Amino acid sequence: MQAPTESSPHTPFQEWLDRIARPIEFASRDDCAHLRAITNLSSFISSQVLAALCHDVYPKAIEARLISLRDLFIDFQPALPFDEQRRRLQAAVLLIRALRAVDQQKLTRLKDSPTQVSCHSGVTVGRSDLWNLPVRFAKGVGPKRTNVLQRLHIETVEDALWTIPWRYEDRSVMTPIGNLVPGMGASVCGIIGKCEAKRTRNRRLSVVEIGIEDHSGRMQVVFFNQRYLEEIFTVGTRVMMSGRVLSGRQGWMVPRMDVAQYEIIGEDTESTLHVGRIVPIYHETKGWTSRQMRVLVNNLLADHGTEFQDHLPVPLRARQRLISIHEALHDIHFPKIGTDLQLLERGKTSAHRRLAFEELLLLQLALATRHRSVHEEPKELRFNPRTPLLQQLSRLLPFRLTTAQDRVIREIFRDMISPRPMNRLVQGDVGSGKTAVALYALVMACGSGYQAALMAPTEILAEQHYRNLSGTLQALGLHTILVRGGAPSSVKKTQGEKLASGDVQVAIGTHALIQHGVRFKNLALAVVDEQHRFGVLQRKTLIDKGYKPDVLVLTATPIPRTLAMTVYGDLDVSVIDVLPPGRKPVRTFLFHDTQRRRAYQIVRDELRAGRQAYVVYPLVDESEKSDLQAAIQGAEQLQNGEFHDFRVGLLHGRMKAAEKEAVMADFKAGTIQLLVATTVIEVGVDVPNATVILIEHSERFGLAQLHQLRGRVGRSDRQSYCLLMAQYPGRGKTQLGRRSMGSGESMPSATERLEALVRSNDGFVIAEEDLRIRGPGEFFGLRQWGMPEFRVANLVRDGDLLQQARQEAFSLLKSDPRLKEPAHKGLREAMLRKWEQKLELGSIS
Repeated sequence: MQAPTESSPHTPFQEWLDRIARPIEFASRDDCAHLRAITNLSSFISSQVLAALCHDVYPKAIEARLISLRDLFIDFQPALPFDEQRRRLQAAVLLIRALRAVDQQKLTRLKDSPTQVSCHSGVTVGRSDLWNLPVRFAKGVGPKRTNVLQRLHIETVEDALWTIPWRYEDRSVMTPIGNLVPGMGASVCGIIGKCEAKRTRNRRLSVVEIGIEDHSGRMQVVFFNQRYLEEIFTVGTRVMMSGRVLSGRQGWMVPRMDVAQYEIIGEDTESTLHVGRIVPIYHETKGWTSRQMRVLVNNLLADHGTEFQDHLPVPLRARQRLISIHEALHDIHFPKIGTDLQLLERGKTSAHRRLAFEELLLLQLALATRHRSVHEEPKELRFNPRTPLLQQLSRLLPFRLTTAQDRVIREIFRDMISPRPMNRLVQGDVGSGKTAVALYALVMACGSGYQAALMAPTEILAEQHYRNLSGTLQALGLHTILVRGGAPSSVKKTQGEKLASGDVQVAIGTHALIQHGVRFKNLALAVVDEQHRFGVLQRKTLIDKGYKPDVLVLTATPIPRTLAMTVYGDLDVSVIDVLPPGRKPVRTFLFHDTQRRRAYQIVRDELRAGRQAYVVYPLVDESEKSDLQAAIQGAEQLQNGEFHDFRVGLLHGRMKAAEKEAVMADFKAGTIQLLVATTVIEVGVDVPNATVILIEHSERFGLAQLHQLRGRVGRSDRQSYCLLMAQYPGRGKTQLGRRSMGSGESMPSATERLEALVRSNDGFVIAEEDLRIRGPGEFFGLRQWGMPEFRVANLVRDGDLLQQARQEAFSLLKSDPRLKEPAHKGLREAMLRKWEQKLELGSIS
């Protein structure tokens, strides 16, 4: 048998070589004209060559060429002179040619496929490097389409295959044109026999008339003001069209279709991807269609579908009844004939479940790992639960703690005296007394000889905390300061010296007090109010500054269980679920704009009784692009109109700190009876004499924000009111909380949200309703909350799956704390890839 003089292109080594050659050859083409379109070439080539050398032993000549190839790219950076980059690329091309010409008999036979072996460096060839394989090298992509795909957050092969359809169309049955009947909805597939563009007599309207034929008949389609379609629907083109059938000019003989969707099918082998099956529909962007996405995904599944490593251990998949990753990826993109379309649309198929579970498991593993790493830290702090200051504090407070506050304080103290750091979230509805609970923690820390910090999201709330707490703290002998970002440099210097020397025990301010050069002598407790404003990594910031304090997080925003397990999954949670005695539920009324007089009458009655009121606007100034009333203009109109008998104040975020403080002081003192404000009063503002809040354009707010705003009243034993002023069209003119829509009618989501607020004062019930109506992305605001983004999982739909993933994550870490077992190695690598940077898991070894 004659030995081959050239290696087969299908050998594993040559397949690997082709993969790394593609970006090099592309970059060197046309005198390196495409070089700028290539990124991360250095890390990609270096890691691939290193992995190949780890994989097996090669003859010295081949090994030398591989090392030379890696050396060319080990520091290949854009900063290199262009001539040097071009020289290295040309040298790399020559090396690749030499490697391609290698006599196959000189190669040591590879014992295992490169798709199954990883080396000690953690870089894996084939299977697990799909997360690092740029999609630009996929068939039919290239640099121009790569830029388009980046708008859809698709940069690698893994990104593309995990970009799932957002809906599906059943095109498994095409209706013959001859069987169309006016009034029916149908999909047809045919050939364009005529395409003619015309203009109407007034020449303001262009019409494109199209004739479509198949073996059974012909039909007409008309498009208005889309003249460009004349270039797309050329005679002889095969198309698919879906829509409602209408009577044509010749009655039923030649029906017409009101087209909802169309697609050019063509006659190539790819046409089977677009008709004759359940077809996936993807999110599109300019320059990229669902058709192109189907072709790309199909090619990637053919080239790499078997290379995906299944991270989930077999026993876990068996327990959860999960299909393999390969089957899930194929079925989610190209469902089998007969798959229930409703299950596909709802994301309830076994393929959706498999991929969603993996996403949720990786997050829960990361959060559980963070939780474990924090609790395994040695704790140098020694708190004294018997400090006399705690007894003095109890005598100073003018109220008795509720049973819920007592319980949560015990949980906090248990954490503080434990040998492990505290990382606890205290969650309670508005007015439940979270600040009093935090005060006990502050006093215990300072009574034990340490310093404490209280961080708030806004200067207004920080100032209020200072006013409310400083008197009590000073009475206990604890020196307290308010750290302002805009304070004079001389004040900042003095405060910094006192904190560094330990003369000040408690610092209150925004999160800037741990970021702008402020140094503590012995910070032992950090209380973070409204954690969602900062994200979940404040403790990391403190550790980077040299402190390892206990962390107590407060939030008045009720968080549904599923979201708490994601955003706060690394924290221990306490809930204050009892309001102070004597508080009356706030009565909430919904008004249409035409009922404004009635709403104003309620406000006026409260003001005349000596109470105070808020009026909240979404904006500060009027905008030409918005129909929302603005706070500044609103304050002027109210002062000069309906409420000219009372003093009207104005508060918004653009005011200087001193101005805001003066306004709040006047409002608390009763000098201002009616405070017009933006949402700067959303959290923490506490004026017990304020008994009514009127919220303009309430349909523009989310439920959680409305509930927070409602919490500005009802802070005493007097009856309080929340008046929602809505300006949406429709029949839903609910009066004083009475629903005017029948339960069977369709109701706009804005109305639905407002009705939910009218029905309930329970923040947790409202939060669940808000999550159901708006979904997790809208509920949280991803950037603001640090909310994890999922490609497949949906926290509203997959709440039970999240709970199962959390249980599996903690169970896995209990048996294998660092996921070092071979069966868990891929899972660990995937978790670190996705969450190491976002959740600061760098200390996990």
